[in-house]
Amino acid sequence: MVECSVCHGMCDPGEIVGGVCDECRDAQEQDEIRSREVARAVNSGYEQITMDFDKQEERGLKIVKLKIRNLFGIKEYEAGGESVELSGKNGVGKSSVIDAIKYALTNKSDRKYIVRNGETEGEVLIETDSGLRINRKARTNQADYKSVKNNGVEVGSPETFLKDIFTELQLNPVEFMSMTEKQQNAIILDMIEYDWDMNKIREWFGEIPAWVSYDQNILCVLNDIQSENGEYFKDRQDINREIRNKKAFVEEIAATIPAGYSLEKWENASAGEIYQKIERIRKENEEIRKAKSLLDERDSKVRKFEADREINKAALTTEFGNRKAQIDKDIVQLQEQIKALETERAGLDERLADKLAIIEQEYKANVAKYDAEVESYKDYRDKEVEDVSELVSQAEEIEKMKSHINEYRRMQDLQENIEDLTEQSQTLTNRIEKARTLPGEILADCKIPIAGLTVKDGTPLINGLPISNLSDGEKLDLCIDVAIQNPKGLQIILIDGVERLSTEWKNRLYAKCKEKGLQFIATRTTDDEDMSVVEL
Repeated sequence: MVECSVCHGMCDPGEIVGGVCDECRDAQEQDEIRSREVARAVNSGYEQITMDFDKQEERGLKIVKLKIRNLFGIKEYEAGGESVELSGKNGVGKSSVIDAIKYALTNKSDRKYIVRNGETEGEVLIETDSGLRINRKARTNQADYKSVKNNGVEVGSPETFLKDIFTELQLNPVEFMSMTEKQQNAIILDMIEYDWDMNKIREWFGEIPAWVSYDQNILCVLNDIQSENGEYFKDRQDINREIRNKKAFVEEIAATIPAGYSLEKWENASAGEIYQKIERIRKENEEIRKAKSLLDERDSKVRKFEADREINKAALTTEFGNRKAQIDKDIVQLQEQIKALETERAGLDERLADKLAIIEQEYKANVAKYDAEVESYKDYRDKEVEDVSELVSQAEEIEKMKSHINEYRRMQDLQENIEDLTEQSQTLTNRIEKARTLPGEILADCKIPIAGLTVKDGTPLINGLPISNLSDGEKLDLCIDVAIQNPKGLQIILIDGVERLSTEWKNRLYAKCKEKGLQFIATRTTDDEDMSVVEL
């Protein structure tokens, strides 16, 4: 470990340059930058410097100087702002030029070794027509060096600044054609700039839909929200299905309930009083019928009683006459019982009289009882039997209507539930429609980055066609449009390995770049031993 002479911290040897660590050295550089900025602002007017740079950005940045030294396979390379094609066999340094530019812009490289073999330091320098100067130095025995200046003033957060002036596809635009359609769509949609956040989503939909991925373009987000696979759509389907089922139940119940049914009327109605009245009338009717029957049948009843009396008398007379005859026979035959029999015979008349008296009494009692019963029904005799069929119908109607109360209430509950579900369904429909109409509103407010670009159901269309339906030539044109997303950024295209393209495609690619006023550096593998530089 080595001590820093400024902060006295212990650092790795590779982090110490001139006895000062990287952190302290950066701080010193920033102090110097601030001092120069102040002096420049006083002498030249800082506002004017910024305005000059903005004017350059409006028309994009063009490279006016490119210098590469000891990077990758290059010992020395220098060029101006011309578009060129580098050709030669493998290993002559064609791709190294492109890799060096990539390294300057990204501070990254896919190669294991950046500094040229045998050297300790490699450098790439890029200068633009706006006064931007990018200088990177890769070192093998000390910390790498970077400097990004605009008109001589160091730029704060240089890596972020560089990311804003170019896109990854500028470093290999043809790669766009080999991407999946989903990846291509995502890149194109990301080119549409629209300022949004989660508060905007909540403002639009009243909530944050949880099933949506928000690390994508807003148009993709809206498409996912309204999608048939989204929860809004599925929930609405379930609710509408439930509404249909419950409406079917309501219709089924309604078919069993009379038209104009009044729940309040029949719920408060009672058939008890009517049944009591019916019972009273029926009982009275029975009394009336009985009274009429009794009064109408008295004479026949009395004649029957007389007949019973005469029959009973005749039967007794016959019985006792027969008995006398038998006794007479028995007297002749049983002389020894004569005395007893005579005594018995003497008492028979008295007993007969008693029996007859009893029969007469029963007759009189029956007549008296019947007359009393007839007298009790005398008041009903002139009355007519009352018809209760209307009251019975009323009572039966009440009972019938009251039998519908529970089903009617169930139907009311279902209807209320249907209203709630319909409101929920409409809310989801509104959210789905909102997600479907918002893309049009967004596109109307945004600057369209590619001519002929529209979006339908979250899918970008070029002149009405999805990317997969474009011709190869149209896809090639689209590669350049997608690569140069920022018209104020660095206007350069790097194309490594144009020999993989057909001559037609290559020429069309070059023509497209020229048409858009872009600088481009292309490499082409040939059998030439040395690297050739052809200005295009």
